Amino acid sequence: MQFDLVSPERSLASMEATSVQIPGADGDMTVMADHAPTITTLRPGVLKVDANGTAHEFVVTGGFAEIGAQGISVLAERAVSRADITQEDMDAMFDEAQDNYTRAKDTFKNEPGPVDDAAKLLADMVAVGSEIGLSTKQPSL
Repeated sequence: MQFDLVSPERSLASMEATSVQIPGADGDMTVMADHAPTITTLRPGVLKVDANGTAHEFVVTGGFAEIGAQGISVLAERAVSRADITQEDMDAMFDEAQDNYTRAKDTFKNEPGPVDDAAKLLADMVAVGSEIGLSTKQPSL
């Protein structure tokens, strides 16, 4: 199946894939040929692509995946090849998630929904850092 990964800055990947593991907001999912058409949101995580026996991994911070008859298109808020991500990149993504959480706490007093969502995003960024072997700062909740 055709796999395409695009971020606002550029197209990161376009290849024939055997399977794609997506960090979905409602749970991880694996997409293979003839998957039912689906649109899902992404959470921060590692998107894994198997292309002819070669593994490709990308760190994504959110976005959408559209699964159709022709393949899968991922529109990521931010995406970086796992091989290219640096500690500085990880720190910047963590700091952005921490800032979003702080703003949510200040803006939505006594409204747990948006604050909980921001806390989940921050926790996901910590988990991504652990998964890819980069350290993350400790979140300030």
